[in-house]
Amino acid sequence: MPAAQAGLSPFDIAAMLVVASAFLGWVNHHFIKLPHVIGLTVMGAVAAIVLLLADAFVPAITLDDTVARLLEEMNFTDTLLEGMLSFLLFAGALHVDLDRLKSDWLPVLLLSTVGVVLSTVLTGLAMWGVGSLIGVVIAPIWYFVFGALIAPTDPVSVLGVLKEEQVEESLQAAVAGESLFNDGVGIVVFTILLGAAVTGTDFSVSEGARLFVIEAGGGLIVGLLFGWLGFRAMRSMDEYALEVTITLAVVMGGYALCTALHISGPLAMAVAGLLIGNHGVTFAMSDITRDYVIKFWEVLDELLNSVLFLLIGLEMIALVPGIPHALLGLAAIPVVLAVRAVAVTVSTKVVPAARPKAKGAWSVLWWGGLRGGISIALALSLPEGETRNLLLAATFAAVLFSVLVQRATLSRVIDRAKVPHEETAPPARIIE
Repeated sequence: MPAAQAGLSPFDIAAMLVVASAFLGWVNHHFIKLPHVIGLTVMGAVAAIVLLLADAFVPAITLDDTVARLLEEMNFTDTLLEGMLSFLLFAGALHVDLDRLKSDWLPVLLLSTVGVVLSTVLTGLAMWGVGSLIGVVIAPIWYFVFGALIAPTDPVSVLGVLKEEQVEESLQAAVAGESLFNDGVGIVVFTILLGAAVTGTDFSVSEGARLFVIEAGGGLIVGLLFGWLGFRAMRSMDEYALEVTITLAVVMGGYALCTALHISGPLAMAVAGLLIGNHGVTFAMSDITRDYVIKFWEVLDELLNSVLFLLIGLEMIALVPGIPHALLGLAAIPVVLAVRAVAVTVSTKVVPAARPKAKGAWSVLWWGGLRGGISIALALSLPEGETRNLLLAATFAAVLFSVLVQRATLSRVIDRAKVPHEETAPPARIIE
């Protein structure tokens, strides 16, 4: 039902999500004291479980129906979710230092291309096998859609751990760079596979490759164009408020153009963010402007991730997971970990020149390949139905394990791999 008929305007819905994010963030800061993303995930998961139990043991309260109606009123369309992806990728791109990435550019390139395609295929095949074993009947291509949406990694929380452990800065840049590029490539692969799944047409590798070149190539060109225009505009002035507005114009205007041209808006914004975050930060911004731009996008990135984690928690309450959802979710955890290990191995060890120079890089790239907001946003954009519910459950489980277990134990993995170097690294160019 339209939001207007239910008395909830888009502003009301946005206000509810922001207030909930702020309240949970406040509770976490004062009482739980976990890193923000982990704290929000823990509280969201606990709240979802408590409400699910309440709904199961006290059917009269019908929480699932209430939450389902609320989500229907929210009506988060593909456009909105893809728009959120563009903001997230631009924000992430600002933190990637291309100068420090140069030493490990080849493994990053392979992880972002070969690794993503390999992850999509292997995850799809493994989950298809699991689905067949537990009697889940959905079209096989949907398992590959899941493989594409779970392939992108999220460096937001892992970079803090790497800096605390004094991991070599080239490896920090490689983790951030791989995440940025595999996000863009993963989203394009996801879009192509989703189109084939929704229309029911047979997927052709050659047609998929053609669409990939058009979407990715077009996105790269638009990203370079808007990034360059933003850079030139910012270089001509020293007005931090206006320059922050220009970065917003780059993302929103660039994404709107990409939508009209049917090319990849998220990938375009990743490229634009790279250009502004490196060339723009160095040559077009004063110290004051740089501080305002970086902090503005950090806040926006945190807010969007918070909203996405809240939304997937609400979705879990609304769909009331059954045994097939739980089994598919539990299976997704080892599958995603195993496939990540294969992708990292192929991308960093098969080609001798692609082996990262940092000590213990394999362990960090494997266990530090966390899943987060990007995967959640892609899962939420799936069309309504039982297939969506099953893939949401798998996504929720994989992301939950990633944030709660992998992130929490990453420091131990780094210590065992003896990644930290003895010399104190110079301060990063862009603060987290």
